[in-house]
Amino acid sequence: MKAAVLQKAARANETMVLEGVGWSEYTAFLRAFAERPGYRLTYDQGTLEIMSPLLEHDDPGRFLGQLVWALTDELGLPIRAGGSTTMRRKLKKKGVESDECFWIENAYRMPGRRRLDLRRDPPPDLAIEVEVTKSCLNRLGIYAALRVPEIWRLKGDVLEFLVLQDNGKYRKAARSRSFPQVAPADLMPFVLRARLALDLNQVLRDFRKWVRSLK
Repeated sequence: MKAAVLQKAARANETMVLEGVGWSEYTAFLRAFAERPGYRLTYDQGTLEIMSPLLEHDDPGRFLGQLVWALTDELGLPIRAGGSTTMRRKLKKKGVESDECFWIENAYRMPGRRRLDLRRDPPPDLAIEVEVTKSCLNRLGIYAALRVPEIWRLKGDVLEFLVLQDNGKYRKAARSRSFPQVAPADLMPFVLRARLALDLNQVLRDFRKWVRSLK
């Protein structure tokens, strides 16, 4: 079945959902798709979703990631990037791949790590989610089970900062947990400019100037 799914995924730019997938099968799919970085695999207690993101999905995620890099650089904060690395826990029977993820508060714990193991390693401090195609799975519930403290979620022209609470639920926050100086409304003008910009470097230079004004 794995070979057939791979062939279908290669042909179709769509979301596929498989039911009754065991943990060992899920890990086999992860290995099979390791050489196909354009796909995102999400797993929740036997249900596997395979998504092929579009350009309208990837571009904003990468740009928001660049803003995170700029923020940490200008504010003198450490950073380790995880990209779309797989976050998973067998005990929870859950796994997810964000558009971008970063360790900031816990960056000091990640040097030298070649593979993320959430039994030993901290989850990323910040994950970025761009929602273009609606997932059939409760991605926020998966992130919460994996104890990811903060998510930046972009849906169309709306950016939300979601912060994990003690009750295991995410709540919209007026300010970023990782960057308390920053609100969603501060970033959206740059995100909107980036969509039509001929030169993203100019947008990033202007963003860095804005960050310096916070000091």
